[in-house]
Amino acid sequence: MINAVGNRMTREIARQQKLADQLERTLTQISSGKRLQRMSDDPVAARRIATIGTTQASMVAWNSNITTANALVAQADGVMKSVNNLMARARELTLAAANDSANPADRAAITSELGAIADEIDSLSASRDANGDPLFASGNARIMRFDSDISFAPVPAAADVFVLGGNSISVGVRDAAAAVAAGDKPAMGAALTGLSTAIGHLADRHAEIGLSGGRLERIGETLAARDITLKDERSSVEDTDLTVAIAQLNAQDLTLGAAQAAFAKINRQTLFDLLR
Repeated sequence: MINAVGNRMTREIARQQKLADQLERTLTQISSGKRLQRMSDDPVAARRIATIGTTQASMVAWNSNITTANALVAQADGVMKSVNNLMARARELTLAAANDSANPADRAAITSELGAIADEIDSLSASRDANGDPLFASGNARIMRFDSDISFAPVPAAADVFVLGGNSISVGVRDAAAAVAAGDKPAMGAALTGLSTAIGHLADRHAEIGLSGGRLERIGETLAARDITLKDERSSVEDTDLTVAIAQLNAQDLTLGAAQAAFAKINRQTLFDLLR
């Protein structure tokens, strides 16, 4: 009989300890705001949280690339505007030099300005970004990743922008300067054709950079929407539902309190009472 009573008491103590552990776990869930404290609480949910976490970490890197790429595109856009203006000025000057009213002094001034324009174009083509790297890559264009399956070069390589027909566009400007200096009208005509072709080429490259900027904006918006969705899903899986948790805590506290009260009452009985 005494052994039976001892076994019953041992089982009751173990049951109360389990209730206390459940109560403590619920308190931790409320204080931390996290429903899952360890993977064993819900292995399926824990695996999903880990997957979401990996995706969110990747998205941080992708968003950082978008920020960097947007800065590169903005800088490249400014460079292209300057180059386009310079090329338009070069064509305007060459046209003026080809006019019969241009005298040697006029052509000399035009030659000097065309040379300065060519130098400035060379300088712009060698622009560097905030990190000191070439804005327009000297080799292949710099490809960046913006999503798990999206990667492209936001800014084209220097050769794709500033080289036409195997020659730098600044060479075309210098050819125009040489023709003007020599007063060679046929050569000036050929230079004008080359300048017009270069202007069209630069306009196409400028448009491509603009398209990259628009694409980056759309990708950024998509990532932002995905980020909200992932945060909501992670919260639904990982975070504590305070209404449910508090109700559960109250129920657990009542159950444990009742068990402890009953246990205390039983323990006040004498051995004689238990043996009767």
